[in-house]
Amino acid sequence: MEASFRMTLKCWQQVIEPRSFECNVSVTCFHPAVRDRKFQIVFLAAIWAAMIVGYQFRSFIVKSASSQIIGAGRLAEVRGRLAPRLKAPLAAGSPVFIRIFKESKELELWLKPERGTSRGFVLFKTYPIANYGTGTLAPKLAEGDGQAPTGFYTVGAAQMKPDSDYHLAFNLGFPNAYDRAKGRTGSFLMVHGSTASIGCYAMTDALIEEIYLLVDAALSGGQKGVPVHAFPFRMSDERLHEAAADEVERSWLAEWENLKAGYDFFERTRVPPVVEVGSDGRYAFR
Repeated sequence: MEASFRMTLKCWQQVIEPRSFECNVSVTCFHPAVRDRKFQIVFLAAIWAAMIVGYQFRSFIVKSASSQIIGAGRLAEVRGRLAPRLKAPLAAGSPVFIRIFKESKELELWLKPERGTSRGFVLFKTYPIANYGTGTLAPKLAEGDGQAPTGFYTVGAAQMKPDSDYHLAFNLGFPNAYDRAKGRTGSFLMVHGSTASIGCYAMTDALIEEIYLLVDAALSGGQKGVPVHAFPFRMSDERLHEAAADEVERSWLAEWENLKAGYDFFERTRVPPVVEVGSDGRYAFR
């Protein structure tokens, strides 16, 4: 690579300051038939650009491979430590459902005890959330606002990040169709380790390990996507009445009532609803 740059630089010098020296590209830098100055400049610029792109691509490939190795090693180490304690659900690859509540700073992880049956999900464990950004109950509206998203999301295998800078992480998939319909922006909104957050749900390294392994096992076991439902609070009638009476919270009341319909569906059936976005821009559930 360095030799190619040196040769190209020497050719550039001949174009900018024409001399009679040679530069190891056949006899001279260019065949006599193509020694037009403008052609030389364009030709060398193309060579230079191609080498830069090639170098950047090589760096990207090396970095990606390194990240995959780091992620695989980290995940193997975590699985080795936690597998004995989580033997049953990990072995079964039990389907997973997650609910998040901002106000109480809780993440619930639910498991379906018998894959392929009509039985509903059972609460496995409730984990405390260490941090979720600015700490307000409002939804995320724009990139950089520090808000954590609320709504209905799905985590697939491609969204798992064992090589995360925050130990282990999975991407929620914000913005979803509802968010996009409302013009909301943001990216890389995660559930991850650590206690730092500017809009993600930070669970600490210790707690994300267990959550991550169970989600990973469910996806590896055939679950196409893990539903993650994030709410501002537990959506009881009483709490919504309080929101209606609050000067700040009432501005989100219509959206929160829509979220409550999805919350109530699971409360009744213990099965996460199929979530769609209607032509009116609201969530619909079935």
